[in-house]
Parts: sequence; C-alpha cells; structure tokens
Amino acid sequence: MPLPNDPTTAIRDLTQRIEHRLIEIRRDIHAHPELAFEEVRTAGVVAAELEKLGITHQTGIGRTGVVGLIQGGSPGPVLAIRADMDALPIQETSGLPFASTRPGLMHACGHDIHTTTLLGVAAVLKDLAPQLAGTVKLVFQPAEEAIGGMREMIAEGVMDDPKVDMALGFHNHPDMPVGQFGFVRGPALAAADRFDIVVHGKSGHAAFPNFAIDPIIAAAHFVTQLQTVVSREVPPTMPVVVTVGAIHGGTARNIIPDACTLSGTVRTLHPQARDMAEAAIKRLAAGMLAGMRVRCEVDYGRGVPPLRNDDRVLDPTVTAIRKQFGEAVREGRSSMGAEDFALMADLVPSFQLRVGSGQPGRDDKLHNSAYQPDERCIGYGVQALSRAALELLA
Repeated sequence: MPLPNDPTTAIRDLTQRIEHRLIEIRRDIHAHPELAFEEVRTAGVVAAELEKLGITHQTGIGRTGVVGLIQGGSPGPVLAIRADMDALPIQETSGLPFASTRPGLMHACGHDIHTTTLLGVAAVLKDLAPQLAGTVKLVFQPAEEAIGGMREMIAEGVMDDPKVDMALGFHNHPDMPVGQFGFVRGPALAAADRFDIVVHGKSGHAAFPNFAIDPIIAAAHFVTQLQTVVSREVPPTMPVVVTVGAIHGGTARNIIPDACTLSGTVRTLHPQARDMAEAAIKRLAAGMLAGMRVRCEVDYGRGVPPLRNDDRVLDPTVTAIRKQFGEAVREGRSSMGAEDFALMADLVPSFQLRVGSGQPGRDDKLHNSAYQPDERCIGYGVQALSRAALELLA
C-alpha cells in the first residue's frame, strides 16, 4: 500500500484499481439515460455503489438527488463535490455497443461520465479519509439540463447539515484532449435568462392586409431589433448573446393571425450587462405599439446567475492537479454556456474544473447525437478531483 506521504502514487494506484469497474458503470448508465427528475434508476446505481463503499448517504434530495458524506480523520471545513446525472431528449446515433436503449434519450452531454467520475472520487477518498482534515459531501444532482435540480437540492438543505464551506464542480470538454485540464478565473459561464413575447395584432384576410395588423411582420422586425441590444446598447467588453429560438404564429397561408409568439434566451457574464439587456428588450417591446401598432406581452424570467470561479478554491485545485500530473492544466476563456452549479457557487467559494474528454482523431461536440467522449477522462478526473480534495482539506 502506498505511503500516506506519497499521495500522487496512492491516488494513481487506487484509481487504476477501480478504473475498469468505473467504465462498466458508465456504460450501464449510458445505456439507460433518464431525463430531468426522472433519474430513478441512475440514483439507484449511485446509492448502491455508495452502499458498497460504506459511505453514509441520503436519497431523494431534490426529488431524485443523492448526497453522500465522507468524514475525514480530523475536523475541518466541508467540501462539496458535485456531479450531474440527467440525460437529454436526443436520439443517439453513435452506434456504440452500449448506446442508449431508450428511444429519443441520450447522454449527449457526458453526465454519465460525471456521475461515474464522482463515484470514483468517492472510492478513492474513502480510502484516504484519515488524511482529510474535514468532510467531503458528494452531491449527485438531478435535472441540470432543465436548470432546476440544484435549486431544488438547495431548497431541501444540500448546503446544510453539515454546512458546506466550499464547492468543486467539473465538466467534460471534448474540445480538450483527454489528459488535459482547464480553468477560467472569474466569470466562467454565463447567466441564462429566457423570454416569451406574444405579439398581439389583428387578424384578417391575406388579400386585404390594410384591414389587419400583421403580428408576423412586426415579430420579424422585432427579431432584428433585438440584435441591437448586443451591438448598440451593452458595452462591447461585456459579452451578451440574444437568441430567438422559436417563432410560432398563424394557421393558414391566407390568414393574417391575431398573434405571434417569440421565445428566446439571453446570455450574459456580467450583472450590469444582464440588467441592461433585460431593460432594453422590455423597452423595445413596449415601443412596438407606436411603431408597428402591435401590443407585446413580455414574460421575462431570470435563470441561473453567471458562474464565477473563486481563486480560494481554484488556486489550490490547480496546484493539486499540477502535483498529480505536472503541467497538464491550462487557463482558458469564459463560455456563454450556463449551468446551475452557479447557484451553489453563489453561496460558497467554488470552482468548476474543465476535464478534457476529446478522443484522438475525433471532433466531438456536446449535445450531439453521436457524441463519444474518451472514457479515459473518468480516471483522469478521479485523480484530479481526489488530489484537489486532499489539497483543500489538508
């Protein structure tokens, strides 16, 4: 057995010992994907593995979430490590022998990788628990894709009993080769807000548009106006993305409808830009009454905040990874993607690690029906996060 003062060897050997089993678990979860708040089978797999490891755990947190606890050898802070479990409504086309057995569902974002990686971390840290000064809280979260799971887990006390002092998240990145890690200082992921706008006009015959008020024409103009929020209202140094993802209106070619609905998202990295974008969209919508004679009914909802990485967790984690792997971790750029680990990061110092999952010779993307992450990223992730826990709870 490796000596306690040689964590590099201990973590590597413990990970290699369980890596084959972790890949088996990942393939089983991949073959049986479950959508947000439906992760009953996946949660069962997690609970069973924690039971085998002798790790105290609770199920049903945030409906289908699982939380495990590893007590260290001496008192200290509580570190939460979070993984998400849900799949996506995508028909898999990978052709893998362990491809989804559920039509229309797929782990196309690698949450099966995340769940399995955290199970590996649980196994390693259970063995190394006497070296930890503090407690590790293992958070297996449902419904990240629906951006609702973390909110429900927080509401049901995941940050308490024992009270979480800091948090680690992680996500696989196919744009980085397996064996590489990445980090971003400050705002790393965007706030994700949404809007639904009903454009109310007046219906009429297509041959006599002068007797109608066309909401589709007005909606088309409004879509182009929305882009001026980015180009002419928010400072160019503050990234904003405004996307209209759906337009619905009309029932026939020869009828001007009464209404048309626009649905979209707003992504921002800075609170100031978030406020400016919301105000501008509402103002432009109100102005359509004078300009296009239509009334716009705006339903604007704020989602998760920007995910800000805290140097108090980031720096020890990066140091730990370099101790374990050498110069395998690089600084990257912010992304306009969003996820609800940001809700945890809003409460305690937190950091989300990027774990390279790109296979040699492939150019995979997340949320793609043929996504095939390199499974070696599981073992690398286990080592990185386990070493980070040792560093943060030294």
